[in-house]
Amino acid sequence: MANTDDDRRPKYQRIADSLREAIQSGEYGPGDRLPGENDLMAEHGVARMTARQALGVLKDEGVAEARKGAGVFVRAFRPLRRRGIQRLAQEQWGSGRSIWSADIENRTLVVDQVRVSEEAVPERIRLVLDLAEGDSVCVRSRRFVLDDKPVLLATSYLPASVVAGSAITQEDTGPGGTYARLAELGYKPVHFREEIRSRMPSKEEAEQLSISAGTPVILICRTAFADEGRPVETNEMTLDAASYILEYDFDA
Repeated sequence: MANTDDDRRPKYQRIADSLREAIQSGEYGPGDRLPGENDLMAEHGVARMTARQALGVLKDEGVAEARKGAGVFVRAFRPLRRRGIQRLAQEQWGSGRSIWSADIENRTLVVDQVRVSEEAVPERIRLVLDLAEGDSVCVRSRRFVLDDKPVLLATSYLPASVVAGSAITQEDTGPGGTYARLAELGYKPVHFREEIRSRMPSKEEAEQLSISAGTPVILICRTAFADEGRPVETNEMTLDAASYILEYDFDA
């Protein structure tokens, strides 16, 4: 009988596919330990390298994670559903709620590695914010950790002339965050634009997000506009792709 396309798959890929199907069927649940290299070698009659490659496929896909000295386990982290439209509605930040409250439900969110500074505006940001050469910006960098898992790195840039002396220049911007403070300053965001791309992470990004090699990141650049189309903030975000579902729900 002629070989099928599936028969021509590398052995490690067939093993990985079998394990993935077992996970999807519920045979292995979140947090369960997967068969180790020795188990796979014995069951499938393959070399150790082949077994290691099969487990590596699942780790690279974000389906499984290695725990030092314990083995490879089905990833227990529940992906975050990022509701791209609802989270930016004025009723969120305008009522003092974080825009994250539209996404995380009752899960635990921690913001760390917060750094706030005033710097010369980078050229790419100057063009987006329509600033003059030599202008400065308030730069807000932070990391978001959900259920003890780093999921997002974010750096916001705001015209220093707009936010000088406000809570936006502090680590804690207060209820409703940056957008509520901009509204108080007379620069209420009335329109947002997000651009989305994807690539492999840099070494530093992979370390900060605690992601394994082979896992891509999602890049979202959001610009907030006040009345008359004035850009008042641009936020460059780097997301662990395996930790997110991007949801956009809108009327036709």
